[in-house]
Amino acid sequence: MFCLSIIKDKIPIHPQHFSISPEQTITAELNKKYSNRVLHDVGLCICVFDLSEVGEGKVRYGDGFLWYEVTFRMVVFRPFESEVVIARVKSSDEDGIRLTMDFFDDIYIPSIYLPQPSAFDPNERAHFWLPNSPLASTTELLDSPTSERMYIDQGEVMRVRVEQDEFVDDEPGPAKVVEGVVQEKTRGRAPYTVVCSIAEQGLGPVAWWNGAQVVEEGDEGEAMEEG
Repeated sequence: MFCLSIIKDKIPIHPQHFSISPEQTITAELNKKYSNRVLHDVGLCICVFDLSEVGEGKVRYGDGFLWYEVTFRMVVFRPFESEVVIARVKSSDEDGIRLTMDFFDDIYIPSIYLPQPSAFDPNERAHFWLPNSPLASTTELLDSPTSERMYIDQGEVMRVRVEQDEFVDDEPGPAKVVEGVVQEKTRGRAPYTVVCSIAEQGLGPVAWWNGAQVVEEGDEGEAMEEG
């Protein structure tokens, strides 16, 4: 889920920070610049792990800053394919489920990666699974008794498997003009998204499988008593 990436950069230090050790000041400036920022094809930067190499500070003509060439290791969030992670349900719609890990919200489960048969209940604003059911169409599933449905509610803790991740580099630019009319810019896509699945045993709401384990243990205890 987390890894270390080696990055090189040039960092300016303001004269007011000259009394502080360069390592401490450089680390603070790097965290200010990179923390909670997505680097394309790298991941979501969390914090500086350590400084691998720090060059000699040099003053540029025209300003009083000390510029340091720095090589450092950054803690990066980028789960690998097939990794199983824990997240909470943030919201649901007809297309799937959005998850959050508190520090990262762009985790999605498309409807094709939900356990089947499943459907989206517009009244509850939640997806549900109907295990061991022969029903297939959405209409049939929505006509099923609610007592038989296993809902995936908002805030539920989920165990999910990473299928893929995607980086998007939407460059800013001027608004487009079509036939003399300025078009409103659509909201850009998230720079980094993670696509997950729960279409296997052991995946999905943690409560589903914790409950199954309790039942199995109870059955085993009853069998021992009968023996």
